[in-house]
Amino acid sequence: MSARSGEASQILVLRAIGLGDFLTGVPAYRSLRNAFPDATITLAAPAVLEPLALLTGAIDRVLPVTGLGELPPLPAPPDLAVNLHGAGPQSIADLLATRPRRLISHRHPQYLQISGPEWCEEMHEVERWTSLLGAAGTPADPGELHLAKPTQAPAVPNAVIVHPGASAEARRWPVDRFGAVAGALAASGHSVVLTGSAAERSRCFAVARRGGLDQDSVLAGDLDLAGLAALLAGARLLISGDTGIAHLATAYVLLFGPTSPLRWGPPAGAPSTVIWRGATGNPHGRWVDPALLEIVSDEVLEAAEARLGDPNLGQLSRILSE
Repeated sequence: MSARSGEASQILVLRAIGLGDFLTGVPAYRSLRNAFPDATITLAAPAVLEPLALLTGAIDRVLPVTGLGELPPLPAPPDLAVNLHGAGPQSIADLLATRPRRLISHRHPQYLQISGPEWCEEMHEVERWTSLLGAAGTPADPGELHLAKPTQAPAVPNAVIVHPGASAEARRWPVDRFGAVAGALAASGHSVVLTGSAAERSRCFAVARRGGLDQDSVLAGDLDLAGLAALLAGARLLISGDTGIAHLATAYVLLFGPTSPLRWGPPAGAPSTVIWRGATGNPHGRWVDPALLEIVSDEVLEAAEARLGDPNLGQLSRILSE
């Protein structure tokens, strides 16, 4: 079904996943807004994402859901439903249950009436959704990833953000290595802060202790997503593993282990350094991925030095690793 086959005043988009998943869909949301400038676009997603959804300039409201099977009854069927959730049959079933006039989705053998494109496992996540909309007659630019600048001031201006957490142990670079990096950056005079969720506070405090940072450097659990976006908007650099916050940053050093940056990495031309050993594994594993363990602190500090233009960091790196 083509998004251009008629006007749409009510559009429902399903993307009921986490922060990183939400952010890879931004170009697709903007494509819908460009195609239907007067429509009300509702995003079915976790409520915590609402501040960022509004910063896209494409989403009018968030319908709170935390996963599949949770879409509540709607006041009226949407004119257009768009499946940006995945390739499985349940996401399609959830949207069909809203009785939309039109549905955009990847095809699935259980729903032969849907003529969308085949799911390609190796496609970059951003291009997956822009290609889906393009196939439906709504061109989308994969480079349209930016959000509007938050109105609130950053908690720490010009910060270097170290984000040591991830949702799975497989993607968590060791605490001692994050600590060595954070300590070297702080010793070089940078305003280093540690971010994460409330559940990651203990990990961030451990990184702070390893790096000799004050406890005040730990902001984990203190910022909502709007505050985190403001912090990133005013930051000099982000150092992070493969996790959602990386998609919010504009300058970063990213550490990839079990997942490929070819699928989840930054767009071409971004002011970024991606460190990856070229191997893939289980991103949801219970143990740190072996490829991620091959990345050492000196390597990350050299990348930070290049991004920050600070020639002292390499020397500090060698001092701290002795």
